[in-house]
Amino acid sequence: MTKRCWMILSLLGLPAVVKAMALANKEVSVTQLIQSHRDEIAQLQKITESMGISLDQAPYSNPVFFLRYCLSEEGLLEDQFRNTLSWRTGPGKSICEAAVSAVTQATANGKWDNAPVIAAAPYSSHIIPFLSAATITTTSSQGDLVYCIRAGKIDDTKLMGQVTVDQMSDFFLYAKEVNNLVANDRSLATDQLLCVLAANDLSGVQLVGGSSEFRQALSQSSKQATEVYPDSTVGPTLLLNLPTLLAALVKLFTPLFPDAVKKRIKFRRGPLKDITDLSALARDSPERAVFWQQLDELVYNG
Repeated sequence: MTKRCWMILSLLGLPAVVKAMALANKEVSVTQLIQSHRDEIAQLQKITESMGISLDQAPYSNPVFFLRYCLSEEGLLEDQFRNTLSWRTGPGKSICEAAVSAVTQATANGKWDNAPVIAAAPYSSHIIPFLSAATITTTSSQGDLVYCIRAGKIDDTKLMGQVTVDQMSDFFLYAKEVNNLVANDRSLATDQLLCVLAANDLSGVQLVGGSSEFRQALSQSSKQATEVYPDSTVGPTLLLNLPTLLAALVKLFTPLFPDAVKKRIKFRRGPLKDITDLSALARDSPERAVFWQQLDELVYNG
């Protein structure tokens, strides 16, 4: 039964290990949070410098980066923080450096320019043609980042004929790092702690078939992200418009999901269903207004 539970999680694009999630309390300003946790932040900064890392470079120049490791219900996440630094200076170094450079270029003119982010993405020329119409990052009415993806619109079999599992996983981790950098920068600028939500439109997703390698890359990148990103970065995962059979299976197996998973995921039919072009969510539009209202009801007022 447990194996079947993990199979459903895999089909939904969720990792087998999911941490508990809580939306940040936006009534408490980032300034107040930094002040309240100044000793823990100083401790993490000292660890960073002890590893030969300069606090003048991104992401370490932003105190929100350290703050997020101080906000867990478990207390200061020092072990996870050390693991994060080891990954950032080791296996994930090229990913993180590419993301920092891309975000710096994307914001150089005061407005967001997505071209540098796409250009710097690992294996971009092989992957972007398959994802450009099926993914977009926008914001909610509360300023949180919302990563939208239409898995059923991705020809994952052809895509995985172009790249390996590790390469696809690196691409996903790069996208997570870009969103993490932006969320931290905007948190500091707005004095409001922001997170990253995921909205998965599962219309057209098949229960069987598709690329197992694509699902493996999703799972691999999610597992790595769980190990290096604190839970205060991650908002709810919205699973939208499940096909009838998959919805029935999810309803059957949801009681078996770990409590952390049940707290994190939200199911709903409607949001994104009638939006033909996801790019409408990146500008002022009737589609974005409706999506904001739906998110408010599902995430903030639910």
